[in-house]
Amino acid sequence: MKKDNHTKYAILGLLTTDCHSGYGIKQMIDQSLNHFWKISYGQIYPMLKQLVTDELATVRTTTQDGKPDKKEYVITAKGEAALQEWLQTPIDAIPVERNAVLLKLFFSRHQYADTTIRQLEDYQQKLEERYSTYKAIEAMIASLMHNKQDSPYWLFTLDYGKRLTKAAIDWCSDTIDQINNGRASDG
Repeated sequence: MKKDNHTKYAILGLLTTDCHSGYGIKQMIDQSLNHFWKISYGQIYPMLKQLVTDELATVRTTTQDGKPDKKEYVITAKGEAALQEWLQTPIDAIPVERNAVLLKLFFSRHQYADTTIRQLEDYQQKLEERYSTYKAIEAMIASLMHNKQDSPYWLFTLDYGKRLTKAAIDWCSDTIDQINNGRASDG
């Protein structure tokens, strides 16, 4: 059985928002989806072309003075049906996280505890920056986009990210404490 291309559905979903150009889609991905779903810039235009070929979207080209022509994409009824079908399909597996910090920690018996602690502290700092970013996005949605139909769902998704990030921050603190306590009892 052919595996579904979730990028196709991500872009179809973005076409239901105010994003209708490749550039607008890229901006929305950078500001929101990239926090939980990676789509490279190089995937966007080929996927938009495929959506048009599959009649899931249409494209309209507008001539602009002194600029390249602008292509605007609109989801079709067939595209909306495909998106709806995908949305209703049950999730078949829990996604597997690839985390280099956890991989290194797994083998950290082979390095100095100070190095492990520095890596965890660095990771924790990056998580705290991410958490601050999430809070800023939340404030922006609450103040500027609160009237959009999608905003409650954007906030639900953001809450998931905030909770996971907060849990990871707490985990870093606890793990650092345990490593330090282990060193104290060894020495």
